[in-house]
Parts: sequence; C-alpha cells; structure tokens
Amino acid sequence: MRAFIFPGQGSQAVGMGKELAAASSTAREVFQEVDHALDQNLFKLMCEGPEEELLLTENAQPAIMANAIATLRVMEKEGGKSLSDLCAFVAGHSLGEYTALCAAGAVNLTTTAELLKLRGQSMQKAVPVGEGGMAALLGADIKKASGLAKASAEGEVCTVANDNDPTQVVISGHIGAIQRAIEAVKDHDIKRGVLLPVSAPFHCSLMTPAAEAMDAALAEVTILPPVVPVFANVTAHAVSDTDEIRRLLVEQVTGTVRWRESVGNMAEAGVEQFVEFGGKVLGGMVKRINKDVEASSLISMDEIEGFLKGL
Repeated sequence: MRAFIFPGQGSQAVGMGKELAAASSTAREVFQEVDHALDQNLFKLMCEGPEEELLLTENAQPAIMANAIATLRVMEKEGGKSLSDLCAFVAGHSLGEYTALCAAGAVNLTTTAELLKLRGQSMQKAVPVGEGGMAALLGADIKKASGLAKASAEGEVCTVANDNDPTQVVISGHIGAIQRAIEAVKDHDIKRGVLLPVSAPFHCSLMTPAAEAMDAALAEVTILPPVVPVFANVTAHAVSDTDEIRRLLVEQVTGTVRWRESVGNMAEAGVEQFVEFGGKVLGGMVKRINKDVEASSLISMDEIEGFLKGL
C-alpha cells in the first residue's frame, strides 16, 4: 500500500519547478493556472527569485503547492494512471494538507492557490513581525518538548507546533518564551534548540485571527469528497467528510501538526511506501518515524520516470 505526501513551508527554493516546466507542458499548465488565479507572476519568482520575496509566507505557500501539484500531474500524465490508481491515502505537512486535498480532487487548483495566498497573508498579519517566533528542538520527543514549552511560557504563549518525528519537535509562540526555551534545552535533556527563520509563530493560539480569516474563506468554498482519504494534521486520522475537512483546515491554523502520529497511523493502516512530491524533507522524517517503510521523493523528470518504472 502506498501514500502520497506533500511538503510544507521550508521546501521553497529559487529554481523550483523550472526543469519540470521545461520538460513538460503538463507542468507549465499548472504554473500558468496558479499565476492566473493569483493575478501574479509567481512562476517567474519561483524560477528567478529574488529569494527574500519567495520566502515571504504569502508567496512560499502557493509556490510549494504549485510545484508539488505540477510534479504529481506530470507523473499521472507520464504514467497514464490517476492518483486513486496509485495510492490509498494522501497527507501533507501544514500547508501541504491543502496540496493533498487538491491532489485528491477535493479542492480545485485555482481555489487552492487562492486559499494559500490568503492563508499566508493572514498568518503574516496575525502577529506583528518580531513579536513571535518558532524553534526546532533537536533530539527532543513530544514529551520533552511539551515539558520545555510549558516551563518556558511564563504567562506567554509557548506550545508544540509540529510533532515532526521522534527526534525533532517545533515550538511556537511569543519570541521571549521561545528564547527562554532555547536557553533551557539542556535542563530538559534536549540536544539543541534552533530559532527558525520564519516571519510568524505558526500553529499556536497567536494565529487565531488567521484561523478566523480562513473560516470565513472556507465557508464560501466548494469542497468535494476526496478520491482517497486525507490524513488530517490536527487529528492524525483519515478524513473524507467535506464538512469535517473544512472544520479541520480552520483548526489546523492554530493546532499542532501531528505528523509523527499521522505517518505512524498510515503505516498501521498498511502503508509500506511513502512518496513525497516536490520536496525532500518529509522522506527523512518518515524514515525516522518508521524505519521499516520505504520513502522516496520526486522532484525531477528522472525521479518521476524512475518511480514509474518501479511500479
């Protein structure tokens, strides 16, 4: 059994999608549709930069999605098979959950691009720059990270944002609390705390204004039943009901990304192969979560062709 997975923020890089677009009209069509949806030359920014503009949350989120969907659609076209022929589940890390829903036909590409642009803008606006932050805790499991976050809060927000794998957890909140946590890692038997280069404290209660903006936007959106179940970040379980998908996308803005549990639950459901589209971050996490499963990443035409040959 196979699952298709889609990366979150941090997978963006200048040059992304360029080779694929040069090789495939299918990829070019995806990038053109996203550009048209956003009334923006996003693909030019993806290919040429400048990097600081691509790193902006409102650009990075739709760019990462567009690159992953282009990779998926090229694979479907080259292989002559649809997503539902090739995988049992889809899942995505944070913004990747929107990509997963698009991949599974629950939300169309234009709407997904528009939602991610709004999501990025809303998350950026929710907290003034400099007031919030995030840190990766290396050598930390969820128990150690939760204890450190609680001890460091001191009346401020400091919570687990991403439970990525058994060795890495990300915390989010007020910058003072995040800095206190980084200084106190050794007291909690954690190897290291690294301040992340992000512009806002994602996946914590400080994002409530962004959740409200997404609630209003999602209420207007048509969501169809996905062709395969989607593992939701905030529950770590499969979901197909459209009302539940809508509700969980709103909760996800402030909720913890339960990636470690999601991968574990997919493996328990029988998934033996995880295929990441448009990034090379999740494959490593998957292997740290369950060394017995296979994990691969598809970005280039060569990798797509290699995957199709192996089917």
